[in-house]
Amino acid sequence: MSAWPSPPFALVRRPAASLANGCVSFIERRPVDVSLAHQQWLAYRAVLDEHGWPTFEVEPDDSLPDSVFIEDAVVMFDGLAVITNPAAPTRHPEIVAAAETIRRLGYEPTLIRQGTLDGGDVLKVGRTVYVGLSTRTNRAAVEELRELLTPRGWEVVGVPLTKVLHLKSAVTALPDGTVIGYRPLVDDASIFGTFLDVPEESGAHVVALDAEAVLLSVHAPRTAQLLRERGLTVVAVDISEFEKLEGCVTCLSVRVRA
Repeated sequence: MSAWPSPPFALVRRPAASLANGCVSFIERRPVDVSLAHQQWLAYRAVLDEHGWPTFEVEPDDSLPDSVFIEDAVVMFDGLAVITNPAAPTRHPEIVAAAETIRRLGYEPTLIRQGTLDGGDVLKVGRTVYVGLSTRTNRAAVEELRELLTPRGWEVVGVPLTKVLHLKSAVTALPDGTVIGYRPLVDDASIFGTFLDVPEESGAHVVALDAEAVLLSVHAPRTAQLLRERGLTVVAVDISEFEKLEGCVTCLSVRVRA
């Protein structure tokens, strides 16, 4: 491992050799080119490095096909590191290395114990935390998060979710706090303070690199143009092999700000 980083930085986890066996719930399974996936992951990581988010690797594990989706294992709230409790039994071992890495980086891991939670169901907009009530995250986890976060100044809002795997499969947020989503996959857009409908499913997924730039899938050109018209710089990456496993640009990293 590299030297311990100081914030801001991004946690990432190298794709497992078994990646092609990852979970698929809402889409038809397609063959995954693991070699290409590794190349795409390196390119994704390079973008983060180049835009102010130096990357730090969690120890890889070839026996855990979904472990590249590190976002599902840990969620950061300022200096609070919440270690999730995946509902899928095959994914539960992923949190072990994530928790150990967080501990070695100087953060105290706080485990979700009463409910099940995937980090992909957590969207932070300002001091509001939207949590998808999905097949992977339940109400008990939402209540557990509320107990943890309310004293720290966060508001926790449960969001019904029936059409996608995770909340951030349907919606993410622009740097100014505008929630964006592909409306056919959003159960109730009125939950969000501001909502922008985008023309492509993969356009609903962005990572805010800074106040003026976002990371987006190369497969959402119309959304990219829409965001450019709003004054944003768009950095497009090809993550086709991860999209075959219901992954998106948010899933592949955890941004640590404090």
